[in-house]
Amino acid sequence: MTVLSIRDVTLRMMGRPLLEGASLQVDDGRKIGLIGRNGAGKSTLLRAILRQQPIDGGEIRLSARAKLGHVAQEAPAGETSLLDIVLDADTERAGLLRELDAAPDPARIAAIHDRLRDIRADSAPARAATILSGLGFDAAAQARPSREFSGGWRMRVSLARALFPEPDLLLLDEPTNHLDLEAAMWLEGWMQRFPGAILVVSHDRGMLDRCVDSIAHLDAKRITLYPGNFESFVRVRAERQAQQAAQNTRILAQRAHMQAFVDRFRAQATKARQAQSRLKALERLPAVESLVEDAVTTFNFPQPEPLPPPMLTLRRGSAGYGERVVLRGIELRVDQEDRIALLGANGNGKSTLAKLLAGRLAPLAGELHRDRRLRVGYFAQHQEDDLELDGTPLSHMAAALPKATETQCRAQLARFGLDADRAETRVRGLSGGEKARLLLALTTREAPQMLILDEPTNHLDIDARDALVKALAGYEGAVILISHDPHLVGLVADRLWLVADGAVTPFEGDLDDYRAHLSQRARGGAKPVAEAPPVKREERRGRAEQRQNLAPLRQRLKEVEAKMEKLAEEGRVIDAALADPRLYDRGKVDLISRATVRRSAIQREVAALEEEWLELTETLEVA
Repeated sequence: MTVLSIRDVTLRMMGRPLLEGASLQVDDGRKIGLIGRNGAGKSTLLRAILRQQPIDGGEIRLSARAKLGHVAQEAPAGETSLLDIVLDADTERAGLLRELDAAPDPARIAAIHDRLRDIRADSAPARAATILSGLGFDAAAQARPSREFSGGWRMRVSLARALFPEPDLLLLDEPTNHLDLEAAMWLEGWMQRFPGAILVVSHDRGMLDRCVDSIAHLDAKRITLYPGNFESFVRVRAERQAQQAAQNTRILAQRAHMQAFVDRFRAQATKARQAQSRLKALERLPAVESLVEDAVTTFNFPQPEPLPPPMLTLRRGSAGYGERVVLRGIELRVDQEDRIALLGANGNGKSTLAKLLAGRLAPLAGELHRDRRLRVGYFAQHQEDDLELDGTPLSHMAAALPKATETQCRAQLARFGLDADRAETRVRGLSGGEKARLLLALTTREAPQMLILDEPTNHLDIDARDALVKALAGYEGAVILISHDPHLVGLVADRLWLVADGAVTPFEGDLDDYRAHLSQRARGGAKPVAEAPPVKREERRGRAEQRQNLAPLRQRLKEVEAKMEKLAEEGRVIDAALADPRLYDRGKVDLISRATVRRSAIQREVAALEEEWLELTETLEVA
C-alpha cells in the first residue's frame, strides 16, 4: 500500500523555487532518508506534507487510512506530566477513555472495551514509559510537569509523542539534534524495529546507513530515489556521474567531428548534400547533460604552536556549581595529540567537564595544572544564542580579533566556507549551518592547542560534517568531543571517557562495546568495560601513531606551500620589472639578463615544488 504520494510538485519559498515537478512515493513499511544540501528544501517539503506549507503545483496525497505522525515544532509546556503528555498523543485511546467515563449504554461500553483491547490500551502506560526512558527520562522525571524542563528536553517529549501512537507514516526532521549519544542510539534501534513507513531528514551518516532502506536525494529541484542506505547511495551516484561524464565526452567528440565536416565542405557544391545531412544529424544528437558539481565544502583549522606534554592535568578534582558537586575524584591528563570523546547521558556532567577543561569553570577541589601558553577553543552548542542577529560574520570576527585587519578577518571566515558575500550577510539571514560555520571560525580564531567541541554538527549537512572530520584529521592539537553522531565519534576519537554516576572514567572499548554496555545495563545493570580487546587497543594506538607519523608530512606541506607563494611573489615582481619599457630604454643588458635567468630558475623551482606538493597531498589523502 502506498501511504504517501508526491506527484509533480512545485514548491517555492519567498519566490525562490525549491522543487519543480518533483515526485516521490512512500510505500507501507518503507524507510526513506531525505537528504540534500542546507537550503535545498527538505524541511519545507515535510511542512508541505503536513499541510503547513502550500504547494505551487502538483499533488501531495496521504492514504485515507494512513495515520501520520510527526514531531511538533512547539515543545509542550505546562502542568501535565510527561507520561500523560505522551499518552494523550494517542487521540483514539484518549477519546475512548473519555467516552467510557460518560457512556450510559452497556452495549457502547462493551464496544469501547473491545476497541481498547484491540489497540492495546492496557499496555499504553508501559509503552509510553519505555519510550520516555529510552529518550533519557527516568521514572521520577516522567511524573514531573513539562514546564520544569528546558526547551531541548521538551523537544524529546515531542519526539516521544510522535513515536508512541505507532503511526503508519512517521515524519522526522533531524530527530537527533536534541539527543545525546545514548538517546540517539536508542532511537536508531527503535527505527529499525518500527513496522511502519518513515521519511526522515537527517545529516547523520550512521543513522542513514543503519536505519533506512532508500535514499531520496533532493537536488536540482528534483527528487531522485536510490535503493539502499547512504553508503550505497554514494557509490551509485558516483557511478552514474562517471557514466554521464563519459557519455558527454562521446557526444561532444561526435559533434566536433560532424561540425568540422560541415564547416569544411558546406561551400562546395559536390559536398553540399553530405554537409546538409551532417547538420541534420547534429540536430538529432542528444543534448549534453549538465554536470554542475556542488561546491566542495572544506574546513581548515589554523595550526597551533606545539606545547610540551602534558598541556593540562587534574588530580583529585571536583567540579560543579556553588555547593552542588556534579563530578568528584577527577583524575585526567590531556596532551596535544589526544583525541577524546565524552560519553554519558545528558545531565551526567559532560558539559560541566568541558567547561572545566576550557577554563570557564574553576574546580571546586583538586590540583589543576595548565600550561600558561595553552589556548583553548570552546564550541558550545548554545553559543548560537549569543550571536548578534543584526551583526555580520565579519563584524563578529572583527570584534573577536580587534588587532586583526579586515583581510585577516575575512581569511579566517573563508577557512569555514564563509565567502565575501556571506561574510557581510546579517546573522538573522544565515542558515543554521552557516551560523555553525561562523561559530567554528570564532572558536579557532587564535589557533588553539586544544579544541573542545560540544555538539558541533547540529545544523551541518553531510558534506560539512565530512569536511569537519577531514579538518580535525589534519589539526595538530588536542580534541575533546561531545557529539550524538556516532559516525563523527568513531572517525575522530581515539579515546573514550565515560561521564556517569558523578565520575569520569576511561572507557576501554569502542562504540560497539558501548552499545553493548548500554543494552546490558538496560537489561539489569552493567559496569563499564574494564579493558578493551587487544585488537581494538592496537587500532586506537595505530590511529594515534599514524597522526604522529603524518605530522612531519603536514609540516613539509606547509613549508612547500609557503615557498611556492614566496617564489610566486618574486616571479610577479620580476615580470613587472621586465614589462617596464624604461628598463630597456636604459640599456641595462646585464640586469635584464640576470632577471631573465632568475625567472627561468623560479619556474624550475616552482615546477619541482608542485610535484612534491602533489606527492605530499596524495600521501596524506590516502592516509
